Amino acid sequence: MEYIHTALLLQKVGKPVNDGNVKKVMEAAGAHVEEAKVKALVTALENVDIEKVIKEASVMPVAAPVQQQQEAKQEEKKEEKKSDDAAVAGLGALFG
Repeated sequence: MEYIHTALLLQKVGKPVNDGNVKKVMEAAGAHVEEAKVKALVTALENVDIEKVIKEASVMPVAAPVQQQQEAKQEEKKEEKKSDDAAVAGLGALFG
């Protein structure tokens, strides 16, 4: 996880995410640096626009709860209508 944090930190300060920068940050933090993990991270993020991914990730979770709330409101309206219909039917039986 510290490798991902390092990449995010480098991106935030405007530095390229490369082997040398990742190693420097990790060493400055006092973490043990594994060369294979550094290379894997740099390779995985080579053609990734980190800023774009962050923006998309921060938008995605918001959309799901909104949709769920709308569905819940629709269900409530359906249930409310059913109970109104039942009340009318009960009144009809009372006077019918």
